[in-house]
Order: sequence, then C-alpha cells, then structure tokens
Amino acid sequence: MCEYEKEDYEKVKGDARRVVAEFLEQAKLKKGNLVVIGCSTSEIAEHHIGSYSNAELGEAVFVAICGELRRAGLAVAAQCCEHLNRALIMTEADAERFGYDAVNVIPQPKAGGSFATAAWNHMENPVAVEHVQAHAGIDIGDTLIGMHLRPVAVPVRIEHPMIGRAHIVCARTRAKYIGGARAHYNEELE
Repeated sequence: MCEYEKEDYEKVKGDARRVVAEFLEQAKLKKGNLVVIGCSTSEIAEHHIGSYSNAELGEAVFVAICGELRRAGLAVAAQCCEHLNRALIMTEADAERFGYDAVNVIPQPKAGGSFATAAWNHMENPVAVEHVQAHAGIDIGDTLIGMHLRPVAVPVRIEHPMIGRAHIVCARTRAKYIGGARAHYNEELE
C-alpha cells in the first residue's frame, strides 16, 4: 500500500486500539508500570522497515496506543529508530520517577522515526533517554524492543497480531524464579 486514505488511517487506529486492549487483558500490569513501544510506520504501510517514514501514520498509531495505555494508568516510552541508537521518548516526569537521565536529541521522521516524533509532539514535557527497563512492551514491525525490557521477558500472545501490515510481538516481564524443585513461588509475581 503506497498512499494512505482516511479510511486506512481509521483502520490502523482501530487495529492499534484492539492490540492494546488484547495486550492489557493478558499482560498483568500494575498502574504506574512502564510500557515500551517500538513502531515502524514503514512496516505498517507494507514497506521495508526504515524505508517509508510516514508522519501522519506515526501520529495516528501513537495517539491511539498512548491514549489507551495512559487510561490504564501506565507510563509510556516510545523507542526511536536505529539512527538515534534506539533512544526512547518519555515524559520528563516519568524519566525522573524511574531514575533515567535525559539526553539531548529531538527525534525527526528520518532520524528517530515517525512514531517517536509523534511521541515528542504529543507528550507533556518530553525528553529522550538512552535506556529503560520496561515492565512490558509492544513491538510493531519487528523494531527489536527487547533491549529495553526488564529480565525475564515473557511473550504475551494476542489474537490479532497485526497493525496494518506490521507484525506485532508483545511481552511482559516477571520476577526471576530461583531455588529449584523445593522452592515455592508467589503467583502474583508471575
């Protein structure tokens, strides 16, 4: 799909809201947890990652996803593309709360990506940080968010793993199991 029509953007927004709803249903998150989102607008539009940055598409997906996550009481970090070494955009308040130092960069569609640029444009007092250790994440278009998840990552299987033409992988994290066969575990930490 080369050009997006109004109906296409509405479908993508609907896909994004559906993915978040399925994710939240299964991810076992608590209010205040941090969710990292990586998104390739190129992949959503059926192009090779990094080849079709689309600002309107990035904005449509960011607004749909961030709105749902914020309503659930979650913090959001938007992963930039590899041109910014996969830095992340989040609110200054969340960066301070989690203890992440800000770095000096402002994402652009061709250096950071359309999704991260939308995050910068829509978040209150946005900052860029180099690393996070998120409680969960949604990877839209195989953007490799794993480096920003806490150990131990566990897949979250959703019924409809697509936004537009982009493949979706979701994950949550859990506490490490230690001890062995005689150990007992707290099911609330799984």
